Amino acid sequence: MPLLLSLFANDVLPVFVIAAAGFALARVWRADVRALSKVTFNVLSPCLVFHLMVTSSLGTGDFARMTALAALTIGGIGVVARLASLPFRLDRGLATAFLIVVMFSNSGNYGLPVVLFAFGRPALAHATVYFVVNAVAAYTVGVVLASAGTRPAWAALKGVARIPAVYAVAAAALVKATGASLPLPVMRPVAMLADAALPAMILVLGMQLERGARPPRPALVALAALLTLAVTPLIAWGASTAIGLEGPARQAAILQAGMPSAVLTTILAVEFDVAPAFVTACVTVSTLLSPLSVTLLIAALQ
Repeated sequence: MPLLLSLFANDVLPVFVIAAAGFALARVWRADVRALSKVTFNVLSPCLVFHLMVTSSLGTGDFARMTALAALTIGGIGVVARLASLPFRLDRGLATAFLIVVMFSNSGNYGLPVVLFAFGRPALAHATVYFVVNAVAAYTVGVVLASAGTRPAWAALKGVARIPAVYAVAAAALVKATGASLPLPVMRPVAMLADAALPAMILVLGMQLERGARPPRPALVALAALLTLAVTPLIAWGASTAIGLEGPARQAAILQAGMPSAVLTTILAVEFDVAPAFVTACVTVSTLLSPLSVTLLIAALQ
């Protein structure tokens, strides 16, 4: 028990302290979450991705293995979620909502800082790859699922073009492949913006939680939280063993898989009108339950 309390205090509690400040910004001072979210998504997050990849020792093999792990985990939990929802006889909208909240984790706002606190910068570089794959999947597979019957599948691919982190990955890959040395007037601003990314992400998380409401279909919300927080990291655990991930890469992959439902899913739910109240409730409940599950997961990975 002392070990778990120590892990919680050192690795998880700092995230919720900053998130509480974000919650207060939204609740007391009515700060605009959309403005900060746009700054984080379009500027800070891509700088973080670029800086981590350029300064890390990740090779092509590391990137490919983490990409495969993320894809297997997202696809695997999607199949499990579909089978688990069958007894509920959900309509199309609610079935889609259930899938997207279970499949896509909050590997950015929540996952990256927790990985950093728990396992350090070497693991953070691997966690960044998972974050990018998760974001691309959400903007492609997630949009296809949410828009089924209302928009052609190919239209979802346009969403990838709106993810700045994808361009950051491409730019970092080019720098690594050519062995180029970027000048200080370029790297210093990028490094400063990268340092600001994680605190801003957590503030956005807290501001989003301020929108939470009483959950509809509580049994279904509970099942979504169980699959998200417990089953998904087990799938990642098995996949990491099969792929051969070890050390910081394995720790980052499994911990990222154990994050609560992504805040992004609330945006998809509202955009395509797929049970937005249910999706918001799932994000809120899984996030509030996550301190216990994430603390246990960190202990197991150590």
